[in-house]
Amino acid sequence: MPRTRILIADDHDVVRSGLRVLHHSFRDFVVIGEASNGEEAVRLAAERTPDVVLMDISMPVMDGIEATARIVERSPEARVVILSVHEGEEYLQRILKAGARGYVLKNAGRKEIAQAVRTALSGDRFFSPGISRLIVDGFIRHSTGAPSGGPDDNRLTKRESEILGYIARGLTSREIAEKLFLSFRTVNTHRTNIMQKLNVHDTAGLVRHALGVGLLQNDR
Repeated sequence: MPRTRILIADDHDVVRSGLRVLHHSFRDFVVIGEASNGEEAVRLAAERTPDVVLMDISMPVMDGIEATARIVERSPEARVVILSVHEGEEYLQRILKAGARGYVLKNAGRKEIAQAVRTALSGDRFFSPGISRLIVDGFIRHSTGAPSGGPDDNRLTKRESEILGYIARGLTSREIAEKLFLSFRTVNTHRTNIMQKLNVHDTAGLVRHALGVGLLQNDR
């Protein structure tokens, strides 16, 4: 029986090593390449034509979402499964738009990851339970017109609103990262997404928006 050829793309050596061992434990899988950034993943996908690419989101040079879009653009039949710590609706929308066939959280068990690979290979989509809940919640909000529950009228996620509040209070990205137990890069990504969603281009604009929606009311 032919084995499923897998390309792993993650910038952490430990994660790649763990995925390599995991997939070697399944007889129908074989890892045919590893990439440490998105640009390398795009190149290796073109050179080695894997059956499935396991793709992290946050990587240097080119992030996993952009890499996914480029791989799928070159090979529409390509099957990319996102494997990430990020669990947010803003990532889900971008990932689906890029053409990924699955979205699995890194805390998933070995059987769930293997199921994601096999499901993607069959042409279907696979999502971790937490991601599936985001999809259902988004569908319900869209169908009923219900608000997202934040002061930003569906534009910002709960996490983004929280980070916006800290930005408006004068905290740096590093201070916010320490307070929320996030990486510095994750906070900067949220900051960029907030600016894009609100169409503002500097911290002053973010502060004005935070005041306008009442995020600083408790400080007055």
